[in-house]
Amino acid sequence: MYFVYVLYSDKLNKRYVGSTSDIDKRLIEHNSGKSKFTKGGIPWKLIYSEKYETNSDARKRELFLKTSVGRKFLDEQLKPFTVGSEP
Repeated sequence: MYFVYVLYSDKLNKRYVGSTSDIDKRLIEHNSGKSKFTKGGIPWKLIYSEKYETNSDARKRELFLKTSVGRKFLDEQLKPFTVGSEP
């Protein structure tokens, strides 16, 4: 199984979209500062995930969620965590 996930940082008021085969391990890595991009937003919390059979499918979905249409989809799904709004 592979996952596409969305993290949220209260500190930065930002979302981060990624994909992985081990969502628990990846969250720990983000929150321990092992990812340069997310290091400044610790602590991150998992706010959304989707499960896929293949890494290829998960990567395609991750790339979609990083487009303007994908971000709008996430805005609708994650209203309490929409960047720029009060959670």
